[in-house]
Amino acid sequence: MTIVIEQPQIVEEVVESDLVLDGGFVVPHANSFGHNFRDYDNAKSERQVGVEMFYKRNHINQTYDFVKKMREAYGKLDKVEMSIWECCELLNNVVDESDPDLDEPQIEHLLQTAEAIRKDYPDEDWLHLTGLIHDLGKVLLHPSFGELPQWAVVGDTFPVGCVFDESIVHHKYFSENPDSKNSAYNTKLGAYEEGCGLENVLMSWGHDDYMYLVAKENKSTLPSAGLFIVRYHSFYALHTSGAYKYLMNEEDKENLKWLHIFNKYDLYSKSNVRIDVEKVKPYYLSLINKYFPSKLRW
Repeated sequence: MTIVIEQPQIVEEVVESDLVLDGGFVVPHANSFGHNFRDYDNAKSERQVGVEMFYKRNHINQTYDFVKKMREAYGKLDKVEMSIWECCELLNNVVDESDPDLDEPQIEHLLQTAEAIRKDYPDEDWLHLTGLIHDLGKVLLHPSFGELPQWAVVGDTFPVGCVFDESIVHHKYFSENPDSKNSAYNTKLGAYEEGCGLENVLMSWGHDDYMYLVAKENKSTLPSAGLFIVRYHSFYALHTSGAYKYLMNEEDKENLKWLHIFNKYDLYSKSNVRIDVEKVKPYYLSLINKYFPSKLRW
């Protein structure tokens, strides 16, 4: 089944002190803590200290061999059988320790993202649903899924098997990663070929790659751009800094246009504004029924 998606037109303008994105979404000045978004250098914040320690553990332990083992183990999808909405509800008690912008339960962020996209792109229902499901892989933190440590579930993602680009947040801690000293993995291309396509590149293990595997193996009918967003929405080195573009193929380049749009809503919709879950639930259930089976293997 081929789904043709009209390529987006990105329009940005500065109005007074706020940035208005595509159709009226206004970017706030500060996150829910009153700080700049993705500010990893604010040492005054106790949360920032915890975030830096998270990335130290993440960067030391995310190796090529570790990712291969995790993909093999979790790719079996033998943990739980449940619906997409059941998974959303399971995230009610999950807080992402790597996120300097939000300490609300994840279900709040999922709906904030989806509803902001829905307002500006009313005809792209696949993108609304992508907003809802993009972080569902964080159920890896739940006991039913092995209760993995935060460094193996959340945070910015990056390729393993090639050099760790300096644009990756808290890059200095990669010096303690064994792959940094492995000549097979510490060069520009490492285990890959130029233009090989991101589908053929191993990413650091976490909720992005896991949810991508769940969607793909359960035969979701989301378009390739939706699956691309799910898998690479935390790949900030690519979609914010432009690193690793030499690994992309033509399909990746087209899908990246949608990821750039999605990222604005994923990042800047984080706030303390509450969403009426029961009011919007019927709409998202209809999208889930359209693009996913009623029960999924996780």
